[in-house]
Amino acid sequence: MTSVSSPSETTTPAVDTPTVPTDAAGREMPDFAVPAPLASHGPARIIAMCNQKGGVGKTTTTINLAAALAEYGRKVLIVDFDPQGAASVGLGVNPHDLDHTVYNLLMERGTSAADVLVRTGVEGLDLIPANIDLSAAEVQLVGEVARETVLSRALRDVENDYDVILIDCQPSLGLLTVNALTAAHGVVIPLECEFFALRGVALLVETIDKVRDRLNPRLEIDGILATMYDARTLHSREVVARVYEAFGDRLLYTIIGRTVKFPDASVAAEPITAYAPDHPGADSYRRLARELVSRGDAA
Repeated sequence: MTSVSSPSETTTPAVDTPTVPTDAAGREMPDFAVPAPLASHGPARIIAMCNQKGGVGKTTTTINLAAALAEYGRKVLIVDFDPQGAASVGLGVNPHDLDHTVYNLLMERGTSAADVLVRTGVEGLDLIPANIDLSAAEVQLVGEVARETVLSRALRDVENDYDVILIDCQPSLGLLTVNALTAAHGVVIPLECEFFALRGVALLVETIDKVRDRLNPRLEIDGILATMYDARTLHSREVVARVYEAFGDRLLYTIIGRTVKFPDASVAAEPITAYAPDHPGADSYRRLARELVSRGDAA
């Protein structure tokens, strides 16, 4: 006798379903296209890299995002707005050997941005350096008229020469950071994938909202950038999940992993895109550049 399988027993051929890549928050990962070349440059979109907590990757992000944007043909200016001068040192500039820094731009009449500009070793990337003198500006600006807008006025002369201006803020919510937020069109918040770093974001967002309401109506949060992510740890994954739960699509798709190559590149005074161009860390910052361009947050 020949047995006949019932319909419930009939097997269907297996079909290979393509795997859809997802980010650390479980969202489907878009494929950000390489940006088209620009026919002309300017006016710049100004982005403040801001977080009152130190050690979260602000300077690393500023340098490497700027270098990635320059790779894509953008003219980029970094404003080192931290008295420690880390962005300057990270690009091979010793700010203590300079006669003019961002301090002179802020505090001395007749000093223009062109007077303090430094060309870097990366084509298309320029720098306004900083050193410890900048710490005095916070005190001296207190007595200035329209003290929150000093940086904004100082950058007007060069806005049309660049596509993107990145301001590397100090880890503080003081007057210098308020100046940066007043000058900016958008804010990127680098956030270390660590619980205590997460706690301070609400305070920063509150400060950004106050600056928008009182000083700079155009200011918006371009995104929260998860940094120092380690996919092997539950803690990193939980932090990303909490950020997505709290801020939704303000969490950028690009996530920067933890790697020793970033400090190595800093010691070499080069962006990772030049120091280790094929490293996943370099690819992450190229992806970040493409993501910001695709969102309209960079030229």
